[in-house]
Formats: sequence, C-alpha cells, structure tokens
Amino acid sequence: QVQLVESGGGLVQAGGSVRLSCAASGRTFGMGWFRQAPGKERELSAAISLSGRSTYYADSVKGRFTISRDNPKNTMYLQMNNLKPEDTAVYYCAASNQHYGGSNTGSYYYWGQGTQVTVSS
Repeated sequence: QVQLVESGGGLVQAGGSVRLSCAASGRTFGMGWFRQAPGKERELSAAISLSGRSTYYADSVKGRFTISRDNPKNTMYLQMNNLKPEDTAVYYCAASNQHYGGSNTGSYYYWGQGTQVTVSS
C-alpha cells in the first residue's frame, strides 16, 4: 500500500514561485502531479518515471513547472515558477502502477489528500 502526503502549497502572487513536495511511504513507480480548479475536472500537470529520466508536462505548464524526484528520500517535487492566477487549484500527488505512467491517467492508483495553491493577480 502506498501513502502520499503533499506539502508546500499556499498563497502566492502572480509571477511568483512555489515548490510542492510529495512524501511517499511504500514502494512507488511512476508518479505525477494532478490539479483540480474549482468547477473543473482533475487534470494531469506533470509526470515522472521511476528513474526520473522521463517526464511529461501538460501544455499549460510546460516551461514553467519542473517535476523531479529523490528516490532515496521517496519524495517527489513540483517546482512551479512564473505562476498565473489560472494555476490556482488543489494539487494532488499520485502514484502509478507502471514505471512511467506518463499521460495515461488511468494508471494512477494512489492519491494524496491534496494541497491548495492560490495565485493572486
């Protein structure tokens, strides 16, 4: 069983930066960050393979967000730069049952409780 705990959310001004962390317990493979804005469906923002060599970014965050992981610490990160008000959402950490879930959202079986990121204009 995998348990995921996110941290690092908060209130930030547009153009600012935030780093999210996801601490995992149990064995993890591919992982990803999803987000859900009010009134919208949950969407995948970024994904990373078990090795860290493969990554995926949604077009909306490409060039601004960076996903990474520290396997000895069993922790994943999302560095978010140049934040925009439309990035406001609850951000969820997720773990896949594959070495690289990528954009295959159906492969993500484990979820954290979410952390709120609010970007003010």
